[in-house]
Amino acid sequence: MARGARKQPSTVRRPEVVLPPLRRAPDGGPQPEADYDGLEFAGAELGPSAYGEGASFLDCAFRDCGLDAARLGGARFVDCVLDGVRGVGADLSGAVLRDVEVHGARLGGLQLHGAVLDRVLIRGGKIDYPNLRRARLTDVVFEDCVLVEADFGGSAMERVSFSGCALRRIDLGHAEMKDVDLRGVAEFDIAAGVDRLAGSVISPDQLIALAPVFASVLGVRVESQGNSE
Repeated sequence: MARGARKQPSTVRRPEVVLPPLRRAPDGGPQPEADYDGLEFAGAELGPSAYGEGASFLDCAFRDCGLDAARLGGARFVDCVLDGVRGVGADLSGAVLRDVEVHGARLGGLQLHGAVLDRVLIRGGKIDYPNLRRARLTDVVFEDCVLVEADFGGSAMERVSFSGCALRRIDLGHAEMKDVDLRGVAEFDIAAGVDRLAGSVISPDQLIALAPVFASVLGVRVESQGNSE
């Protein structure tokens, strides 16, 4: 690289999910530690009555499913599509999502703490109060979605991009970033952890908007000369 050249963030590897012909999933929802391959869950209510902890889903689709208080902690999703899922309080803590696409989700209080997201696309929809504390995100794309009070505390993010997203009151406390592209964020409001932006790239306009926050973190008081005593 020539001296003075600016290093561009590494390109995020997007998931390429091509589902085979799917069979209808059995009634009753997923069971603990069960294996599901090539199934479609359509219009199902996968709420607290479905205990899918530790279940494994390969080449599966979840379309218009309700996830109110769903228990899917430690589950594995590989080459899956979640389209139009909704609900409050879904527990996916410690889950693994690899080559997964999420479209138009409407979720609240989603628990993803300690989860691993690898080649994941989250497009459209709105997620309120998602808990991603100590999660590991690699090659993750957030596109045209709204995240309200997302908690990324202690998370590790590498090759993550946000495009056309609204990030409202997000918490980045103790997060670690590498090649995180924030230039496409449409609405950017950091509640905590502005000092953890090292390893990310922002636009000049974002830098200007965040200047008062940076000054506050550094303990710099900004005043015009006419206000000096």
